[in-house]
Amino acid sequence: MQNHKTKIMGVLNANEDSFFKNSRFDNSKASFLIEKMIEDGANIIDIGAVSSKPGSIAVDEDIELLRIKDIVNIIYQNKYYEKVDFSIDSYTPKVIDYVLNKGFKIINDITGLQNDEVCKIAASYNVKVVIMHMQNNPANMQDNPIYKDILSEINEYFSIQIEKAKSFGINDIVLDVGIGFGKNLEHNLTLLKKLNYFSHFGYELLIGASRKSMINMIIPTSIEDRLPGTLAIHLESIKNGASIIRCHDVKEHFQAIKVFEAINSIK
Repeated sequence: MQNHKTKIMGVLNANEDSFFKNSRFDNSKASFLIEKMIEDGANIIDIGAVSSKPGSIAVDEDIELLRIKDIVNIIYQNKYYEKVDFSIDSYTPKVIDYVLNKGFKIINDITGLQNDEVCKIAASYNVKVVIMHMQNNPANMQDNPIYKDILSEINEYFSIQIEKAKSFGINDIVLDVGIGFGKNLEHNLTLLKKLNYFSHFGYELLIGASRKSMINMIIPTSIEDRLPGTLAIHLESIKNGASIIRCHDVKEHFQAIKVFEAINSIK
C-alpha cells in the first residue's frame, strides 16, 4: 500500500467534444458543478478545454484560452481555490500562465513537459506538475501502439522528464502512466497490475481510467454505463500505489474509496 493520502481529482471539460458528455459544462452551470464536486468529496478539480481522446486534433491556444477564461474568472471571483485545488489540463503556455495567475495550483500536462516554456512557467509559480506518458499524440496514439518492454520504456521516459523538470527548478512532481494514451488493452492492464514498479521515483502516482474504452474492450459497454468498471480499475490502482484518482464521478468514488480504506485499515 502507498503512503500518500488518496485524493480524488474531479474532471470538468470546457469543450464540446469531450468523450463523456456528462463532464462537459457551460459557464452558467460552472459554479453549481464546482460546488457539487467539492461537496461530493473532490480534493482537486481538473479543468480542460481541449479534448485528448483518440483521434482528436489540437486546438489553437487562443481558442483554448477563450473557452476556459470565463470559468477561470468565476473560480477566482468566488475564491473556490481556497476550498479545493484546481488543476489545468493543458500544455499551452498562454493558457497555463493565465490560470496560474488566477489561483490554480497544478499543471496536468499530457505531453509530460515537452515544452520548455511550460517548464519555465511552472517553475516561476512553484506549482505541482503532472508528467504523463503518451506514445505519439492524440491524433494517432491508438494507431497500433507497440512497446518492446512497456514498463522499462515508460520508466526511462519518466527518468528523462523528471531530470528535465528538476533542471528548470520544478520539484513538486506527480507521475501518470497515461492509461489509454498510446496503449492497447494488454499495455493498460500491465501498467495497472504493475503500477508499483514506478513507486521507486518517490513521487505520487496518478491514474485516470474513468469510463475509458479499455472497459469496453473487456466487456462491451456504452460510455454512460462504465462506472462499475471504472471503480474496479481505480480501487485496484490505489492498492497498487496510486494516490491521485482522476475521475468523472466524484461522489461514487468517494464512497468506494472510503469503504476500501476501512477494509484496509484492519491489521
